[in-house]
Amino acid sequence: HQGQCMYIADQYAHRIIQWKLGESQGQIIAGENGEGNKIDQLKSPTDVTIDQNKKSLIICDRNNRRIVRWSLENPDDRQIIISNIKCYGLMMNDNGDLFVCDEEKHEVKKWRKGEIEGTIVAGGHGKGDQLNQLNTPRFLFVDRQDTVYVSDELNHRVMKWIKNTNEGIVVAGGRGEGNCLNQLSHPFGLIVNEIGDLYVADRGNHRVMCWPSGSNEGRIVVGGTRPGAASNQLHSLTCLTFDVENNLYVVDQHNNRIQRFEVERN
Repeated sequence: HQGQCMYIADQYAHRIIQWKLGESQGQIIAGENGEGNKIDQLKSPTDVTIDQNKKSLIICDRNNRRIVRWSLENPDDRQIIISNIKCYGLMMNDNGDLFVCDEEKHEVKKWRKGEIEGTIVAGGHGKGDQLNQLNTPRFLFVDRQDTVYVSDELNHRVMKWIKNTNEGIVVAGGRGEGNCLNQLSHPFGLIVNEIGDLYVADRGNHRVMCWPSGSNEGRIVVGGTRPGAASNQLHSLTCLTFDVENNLYVVDQHNNRIQRFEVERN
C-alpha cells in the first residue's frame, strides 16, 4: 500500500498488479511475460512488499523458490536476492531488513542488507506445535520493535516472537481447528495496530477476526463461518491491510476480488 495505490500478488496469473484506488482496472508491473523462471518472469508469487526507499518491489516468487527485487524506476533492473527458499509471506522493516516465512523449513528468517545466510527469528526447530516450533508459517507482520507475528497455519494459531527470544507466545487460536471465537482455521494474512490489536485472515472460517492485545478470544470483524459472494461475505480470504483512513482491505481469493470495509478501530 503506497498512498492511494496497492500492489497485488496475482498468484495464479503469475504477475504483480498495481491498482490505483478508484480506477476500474490495474496495471501489470511485474510478470508481464507469463509463467516461467527467467529473470523477467514469475511463478505463483504469493506476496509483495515495497522496499524502505519506495524504489523497488520485493516479491516472494514462490514456485521459483526465490525472492526477487524489481525496480519501480528501471524496468530492466531485476535481480534475485535470495535463492532456494520456499517462501510464502515477507515484510521489510524501516531499516531495510527483510523478514521471510519459509513454509518448508517451518521458520521465519531475517536478512539484513547484503547478508548471505540470514538469521532465524521464529521457529527453526522443525515442524511441530511446541512454542519454539511452527507448522507451515504463511504470513507475518513485524512491528517497530522487530517483534514478529506469524500465522502458523497448520497449528491454527498466530504466534508472537519478541526479538532475541527462543520461543513464541500464542496470541490467537492454538486451541485446535474450529470456528469458536477462541479458535482459528488455517490463519493466513495478519496485521497488528499501534496498540497491539491483531487482525487475522481466518481463511478456513471465511472471516476476519480481531484479537485485542492480551485477549483469550477474538471478535468477528467481517464475514462468518460460511463462504459466500455477498458484499458482507468472504470465500477463502488470504491477506489484509489497512489504509491511513482505517479502511480494511481484504484479498477475497475464491471470489477473485479485493473488498474494502470501514472498520471501527477502538
